[in-house]
Amino acid sequence: MTRLLLLNKPYGVICQFSPDGMHPTLSDWVRVPGVYPAGRLDTDSEGLLLLTDDGALQHRITDPRHKMLKRYRVQVERLPDDETLARLREGLMLKDGPTRPCSVRRIDEPAGLWPRDPPVRQRLAVPTCWLEIEIGEGRNRQVRRMTAAIGHPTLRLVRVTIGPWQLGDLQPGQWQDADPSSLPSVRSRRR
Repeated sequence: MTRLLLLNKPYGVICQFSPDGMHPTLSDWVRVPGVYPAGRLDTDSEGLLLLTDDGALQHRITDPRHKMLKRYRVQVERLPDDETLARLREGLMLKDGPTRPCSVRRIDEPAGLWPRDPPVRQRLAVPTCWLEIEIGEGRNRQVRRMTAAIGHPTLRLVRVTIGPWQLGDLQPGQWQDADPSSLPSVRSRRR
C-alpha cells in the first residue's frame, strides 16, 4: 500500500534524511522507513512537504509537465504596488529563463501562523507585506528569486498547498498520513 505523508517542514531543516553536519534533517521528525520527499523546500522555507514511498507518485507530484499548483504565503519587504504585482502575474525573466504566469494577491498576515525560530528580522523603517503566490512550476528558490526580481525580497516563505493537499493545522515538525488517491489519475506500481 502506497504511503503519502504531509509534513510541516520547520525553518532550518534540509529536505533529506542523511545528515549534512550543519542542519537538522527530515529524520529528526519523520521516522517512517522508505519514504522520500516528493519535491523540496529550501532550508529557509517552511510548510508543506510531501513524502512518499511510491516512485510513480513522487514523479507525478514533482514533474513540471503535470503543472501541480503550489500555493505559498510570502512575507516580503516593503509594499508592492499593483503594477509590480502585475509583473509577477505575467511572468518574469530570471537567470535560468522566464517564469510561467502565476497567481498573486496581497493578503493579511495569516491567522494562526506559528512564530518562526529565529524570528524574521525587524526593521522599523521598512514595512512588510504578505502575499499569496500560486505557481505551477518549482525551480530552485523560485518564489524567492521572483520577489527579489521585483525589488521586494522574501523575508518568510510558507508553502500551504501542493495540488489537492493542504498544510491545514499541522504545526512545525508534525506530520500525518494522507490519501494518495486524492490526486486524479495516479496509478501506483505497488500492489
